[in-house]
Amino acid sequence: MLRRPGVKIRVASDSRGWSSLYASLQRELPFEEAFDAVDDQLIVLHLDPAMVHRRIRNGEQSRLVPAGGMFMMPGGMDFTVRAGQSIRTLHLYLRQSLIKEVAADILNGDPSTIQILPRFGDADPLIERLLFAVRDTLYDHDPTATPYVDYVARAIAARLVRRHSSNSPIDQTDAARPRMANERLQRAVDFIEANLDQPIGLPDIADVAGLSPTHFARQFRSTVGRAPHQYVMERRVEHAERALAETATSIAEIASACGFSNQEHLTRLFKRARGTTPAAYRKSRLS
Repeated sequence: MLRRPGVKIRVASDSRGWSSLYASLQRELPFEEAFDAVDDQLIVLHLDPAMVHRRIRNGEQSRLVPAGGMFMMPGGMDFTVRAGQSIRTLHLYLRQSLIKEVAADILNGDPSTIQILPRFGDADPLIERLLFAVRDTLYDHDPTATPYVDYVARAIAARLVRRHSSNSPIDQTDAARPRMANERLQRAVDFIEANLDQPIGLPDIADVAGLSPTHFARQFRSTVGRAPHQYVMERRVEHAERALAETATSIAEIASACGFSNQEHLTRLFKRARGTTPAAYRKSRLS
């Protein structure tokens, strides 16, 4: 996937000597392509929301993958993907041999029978945090980081086995929940993106989508995996994060431009989402 002309890699693990996983951070331009199966587990973490269409042997589906949503493809499975817009992603390939090794350690029975399940847009906060740990290590350029990365890789593998495999209980309720039609969802997302600097109420977004607030909230959460207000706040934090990293605009001005009531509001939510303050984040990026 990373060899396509529209992929602009920012940092990758090619020269790090990591044997348990491969990781890269990039921006991907819109594309549609079929990919042959590889041996290792693929996890793509979306750093931006994007409307994505996926086709695998069991069928095809379109959905808005939110920031924090993941595209997981087990080793040995062909797939086709269409992404309709430019997105930032973190790709990770996890060795299949490592997954089997971890499965043997934590499960009873034959680990060779365990199958990791494909996921499409699902959120897993633990895997997301582990992937961010790998991302941060990519920026460290620390030659002694290999043991740490091996430890994180095993933690990811354990999570896959326990929560995303044929051995884990599958929540059947999602299939019965009504999902939002793609056109309605896209109108809602476009409205949110265009009005992040303004107060955005649930009735306003629901009206754009052509649904009652109650039906909209239920269908949005079922489709995106986030409540509408959570999604709006995530997008505001992500816009602020980009402005902090790429501009010299004051934090107070960024807070206003991203729809926060004041600088303190931005600081509180940014720290909750990113584990650091806007000022500390900007300083770390500059250094």
